[in-house]
Amino acid sequence: MSSDLWQRCCERLAAELPEQQFNTWIRPLPPALLTQGEAGPVLSVRVPNRFKLDWIRAQYAARIQALLTELHGQPVRLELSLAPRDPMPTRPVAAASAPTATPAAPAMNGAVAASPAVAAPPPPQPSRHRLNPSLTFDTLVPGRANQMARTAALHVAGAPGQMYNPLFIYGGVGLGKTHLMNAVGNALLADRPDAKVLYLHAEQFISDVVKNYQRKTFDELKAKYHQLDLLLIDDVQFFAGKDRTQEEFFNAFEALLAKRAHIVMTSDTYPKGLVDIDERLTSRFDSGLTVAIEPPELEMRVAILIKKAEMEGAQMPEDVAFFVAKNVRANVRELEGALRKILAYSRFSHKEINIALAREALKDLLSIQNRQISVENIQKTVADFYKIKVADMYSKKRPASIARPRQIAMYLAKELTQKSLPEIGELFGGRDHTTVLHAVRKIGSERSKNTELNQQLHVLEQTLKG
Repeated sequence: MSSDLWQRCCERLAAELPEQQFNTWIRPLPPALLTQGEAGPVLSVRVPNRFKLDWIRAQYAARIQALLTELHGQPVRLELSLAPRDPMPTRPVAAASAPTATPAAPAMNGAVAASPAVAAPPPPQPSRHRLNPSLTFDTLVPGRANQMARTAALHVAGAPGQMYNPLFIYGGVGLGKTHLMNAVGNALLADRPDAKVLYLHAEQFISDVVKNYQRKTFDELKAKYHQLDLLLIDDVQFFAGKDRTQEEFFNAFEALLAKRAHIVMTSDTYPKGLVDIDERLTSRFDSGLTVAIEPPELEMRVAILIKKAEMEGAQMPEDVAFFVAKNVRANVRELEGALRKILAYSRFSHKEINIALAREALKDLLSIQNRQISVENIQKTVADFYKIKVADMYSKKRPASIARPRQIAMYLAKELTQKSLPEIGELFGGRDHTTVLHAVRKIGSERSKNTELNQQLHVLEQTLKG
C-alpha cells in the first residue's frame, strides 16, 4: 500500500536526518499516493508551499527516491507537486497553532489566501508590513557571495520559527541584505497572507521606543512588536549606546522567540563585532545562524547588470556588462547606479548601448577609480566601518575598540599603497615603523585563521578599490 511505503520511507529518513531537519521538512508532509504509471510505480507527494517544494526537491528528493526504490523492490519515481489550496478552510486557528502536528496545518495556512474573507486587505498591506513588493527571491541574483545567506533566508521563508532563529545577516553597504529580508517577508505573506509581518529600520524602532517612553505607553510598544509572526529589522548596529532601546528590543526578542515567531536582522558587522551593545543582546543575536554577504564576484556582477537591465526594459550586451563589472566592484548599489547612468545616457543620446557609450556615461566614476588609494582614504573608510573617529587613527588612545581598527588601517595602508613603513607610521600620529610592522604582521597572520576578520578586510578592500 502507498501509505505503508511512504511511512516506512519516513521512518528511514527519521533515522538518517537530524531531528530538526526531519521535523521541519518531512514530518509535516501529507500521506502520499502510489499509482502505476507507464514507466512503473509513481509516488505522489503534495507539498504545501513552493518554498518547501523547492527545498525538498533540491535537498531530499534523490534520497527519498532511492529509499522508495529500495523498500518497494523495484524502481519508484517520486513526484513532488504543490498541494491545491482549499477555498473553504474550516479550522484556520487550529492550523496556525500546530504547524507540525498534522499535514493539514501548512495547507490551512495556504488556504487563507484563497478565502473571500481575506481578499480585501491587500491594498493597505504595504504600509502595514512596510515591505517593498519588488524585493523578492525571484528578483535577487544568486551567486557565491550571497549563497549561504540566500539559502538560510529560503529556509526561514519556508518554515518560520523553526530553523535558524534568529537569522543574522551581515556585510557591507549595498550588498543585498535589505533585499533578502524583504524577500523573506514577501514570501511568507504569499504563503500566509494572514501572517503578522513587519519590516523596519533600527532607527524606526528607536523612534518608537522614544515616543512610547515620553507617553509612558509601553503596552502599545509591546502590542505592536510582541505579537508578530516575523520581525525583519535592518541595521541593528544603530542600537549602539541606546540603553533603553536595547532593553525594549531584548524584551521583544525574548517574547517573539518564546512564541516561536521568527526574527531576521542585518548589520554591517558580525554580532560580536558590534560596539556599545549589551553583551546579553549580542549573545542572543549570535544564538541562531549568522551569515555574511560578501561583495559580488565578477560573474555575479555581470549577471546582476544583465538582469537589472532586463527589469528596466533594456538589453545590456555581455561585453558591456563585463566592462562595467570590472570597473564597479564595491557593491550591488553602485552597480545599479552605474546601470542607471548608462541607460539614461543611451535614452537621451538615442544611441545603442556599447562599451564606448558606457565609458562616456561613467567617465566621472572611472576617473575617480583611477586615482591612487591614499592612506587618508584608508583611515576614513576603516574609521567609518568600525564606527570610530578618524582622529582616533592618529591619537594616542589604546582601548581595543580603537587600537584594533588602527592596526587594520595600518595593514591596509601597507597592502594598498606604495608608502614605506616609516611614512605610514608618520601618518598614524608619528608612530615608529616597528609599530606599523607589528600591526601588519599581526593582522596578516590573523587574517588566514579568522574568517570574520578576513570577511571584514575583504569588504574594506573592495570598498577602497571600488
